[in-house]
Amino acid sequence: MRKLAPLLFLLLSACATVISLHLDDRFGIADPARFDRLPVTANGPAPDYWRDVRPLLDQRCVSCHACYDAPCQLNLASYAGLTRGANPEIVYSSTRLLAAQPTRLGQDAQTTAAWRQMGFFPVLNERQSTPEANRTAGVMHRLLSLKQENPGPAAGALAERDFDFSLDRTQVCVRAEGMDAYARQHPQRGMPFGLPALPAAEHATLSQWLEAGAPYTPPEPLPGAVLARAGEWEQFLNGDSLKAQLAARYIYEHWYIGHLYFDELPGVFFELVRSRTPPGLPVERVVTRRPYDDPDVERVYYRLQRLEATAVAKTHMPLKLDAARLNRLRGWFLAANYRVEQLPGYAPEIASNPFVTFRTLPVEARYRFMLDEAQFTLMGFMKGPVCRGQVALNVINDHFWVVFVNPDSKENRLMDAMLDAAMPALRLPAEHESTASLLAWRDYAALENRYLEAKSTVMERSASKDFLPHVNNLWNGDGRNPNAALTVFRHFDSASVVRGLAGEKPQTTLLLGYPLLERMHYLLVAGFDVYGNLGHQVATRLYMDFLRMEGELNFLTLLPLQARQPVLDHWYRGRNGAHSRYFSDAAAYFSQESGMRFRSAKPLDELYHALLQRMAPVREASLDWAANGWSRPEVGHLRRLGAVAGLAASVMPENSLLVVRRADRSLHLVSLVRNSAHSNVAEIIRESKRRLPEEDTLLALDGVVGAYPNAIYAVDASELANFADLVAGLKREADLVHLTERYGVRRTDPRFWPLSDAIHAEWRRIAPREAAILDYSRLENR
Repeated sequence: MRKLAPLLFLLLSACATVISLHLDDRFGIADPARFDRLPVTANGPAPDYWRDVRPLLDQRCVSCHACYDAPCQLNLASYAGLTRGANPEIVYSSTRLLAAQPTRLGQDAQTTAAWRQMGFFPVLNERQSTPEANRTAGVMHRLLSLKQENPGPAAGALAERDFDFSLDRTQVCVRAEGMDAYARQHPQRGMPFGLPALPAAEHATLSQWLEAGAPYTPPEPLPGAVLARAGEWEQFLNGDSLKAQLAARYIYEHWYIGHLYFDELPGVFFELVRSRTPPGLPVERVVTRRPYDDPDVERVYYRLQRLEATAVAKTHMPLKLDAARLNRLRGWFLAANYRVEQLPGYAPEIASNPFVTFRTLPVEARYRFMLDEAQFTLMGFMKGPVCRGQVALNVINDHFWVVFVNPDSKENRLMDAMLDAAMPALRLPAEHESTASLLAWRDYAALENRYLEAKSTVMERSASKDFLPHVNNLWNGDGRNPNAALTVFRHFDSASVVRGLAGEKPQTTLLLGYPLLERMHYLLVAGFDVYGNLGHQVATRLYMDFLRMEGELNFLTLLPLQARQPVLDHWYRGRNGAHSRYFSDAAAYFSQESGMRFRSAKPLDELYHALLQRMAPVREASLDWAANGWSRPEVGHLRRLGAVAGLAASVMPENSLLVVRRADRSLHLVSLVRNSAHSNVAEIIRESKRRLPEEDTLLALDGVVGAYPNAIYAVDASELANFADLVAGLKREADLVHLTERYGVRRTDPRFWPLSDAIHAEWRRIAPREAAILDYSRLENR
């Protein structure tokens, strides 16, 4: 067979070439530039792209085809993604020895022809534009039609021999030349893949648009009022003083991943980009691998560029631009009394280290900037340069709380001295850029030990009666900012951040101060390259291991000295490998007593109670059922769901959406999040062997949490009690199948698309800025 494989490859290649020539004979030579000439005109009557077509693509296609994990890199969240086409190369690779060439939409190529040179092939017909040619030579039209011809079953699970929904499944990226053979071999694999066919009217709309040549006109110009607001922000971000330029660089390197918006224009988002041109001229984007790489221009300008792509939940990070935020930034970065004598350069060893690059900026300004939208800051760790990644995310627990050092505390006032003492050790793996040695992490382990030693020395010397760890010294949002306390949920290879302390008791808690928060951002966001090699990815993951443990040790200093080690040992049961004495001996990290007085034999529970009280003034209303329109009996059933633990919780999917239907036909959305317990998360491999299903928990949360639902349940409010009973009684896989048969909305269910539309409509109603398109690629096939 090995000897025959090359011959088979040559035969298939020859067949594809013959078919390609056949298509050329029938419809002419392909012209990729046809879709670059805007507007793209129709060759007959056609539905309007913005009114008729874009909503259908969003509601039916974008749920799987967006971000880096889109099958075959086919990103349908924008017209540019549709015309770019598909590419069989997999972005998420844990085996690359060398960094890959980036293929970021809107950045790494500007024309369709350039994308073709980078290995992308069309899914639209690029030959002569006639209805027949657009049908026959258009992959998208052929796959949509294939689904109409073979819609599949209308009930039950799909046959596993025909559908592979695993995360690492082999991609089949079919070109127009191979569509005939593909349709014969896989008639059941039309689009949408593994989901119900589009309703006839919707298919007719998309089909007519594709037959007309996929016509497109750019979006309408922005209103004058919004342009004025954007101009005010660009003026602030492009001040001429060295102080203004350094502050703008800092803001950009933290906000470039965000979806920025103005209240004056709902539903329209902007991104902050570096440009060669100043405000008032068209943006000429500076494209680099990382936000701090050398822009290769004498001066870079920071511009707001409209985002055309549809917001998807796995990457959506909304951030409001208003007068109040602008005033805060001016106060922190411009009104503060400091001087900038010289701007830093862009050499990797400098630019990758924010403590060197931005040393002149006041630490308090930097810290308050990150705290102001702490949810946004942490969300970037999960949604920033990637939209998923199990290798990176198995470094965190499934359910943990995050709280912060008070910027007004004595500890934070000591930060300058602490950073000066530790500066030589504060280096990050990104200084090696995108290709690092597999052993690079060892160097950073040694540096982290040196940093912890310097930090511990400063903490010990500063310890006094008025400077001992106390819950009252934690930031409480100044009594008004709900970002003071956050809860993070890991969903295997994705994660979510919600404001407030969700659940009665987390698996662990992190206490973050400025240096730790900043290092996390430059490790996981600004300095991380999804196209980097294996060494880069491993070094990033293992360095995050150190940062997580440092945050946990910070929190443990609030406990009595003798209570810290038992908690640390419980969090890291069965851990292997060498750890510094700071990570294995809680007393070595900080040997002073807590400033708190504990009265019970369970100080950790007592500490959690004190923490909840400290954060009560800024607790998110969404965490309290009764405040959100639920009746008393319904609250009781939902709380029962949120108390499911152990084996019953372990049987549930990672992340489920519960749609509760009222008698008046209104819907309420509830997220059921399974928190998988582990003996420890300090190892990069053998995760399944560290699982502790008997310690799993299930949390019920109002609204939508998570971007990748694994299951959807539709339950009448009158059936909520029975649903809770069935979940609490789960013991094995067969029980979950029974639950799915009674309440689940499977991939084959005729109700799927109408319910999906209702879910998104309700999410937009209750959270208009945060709502985005969910990803259905992880729906389980039970």
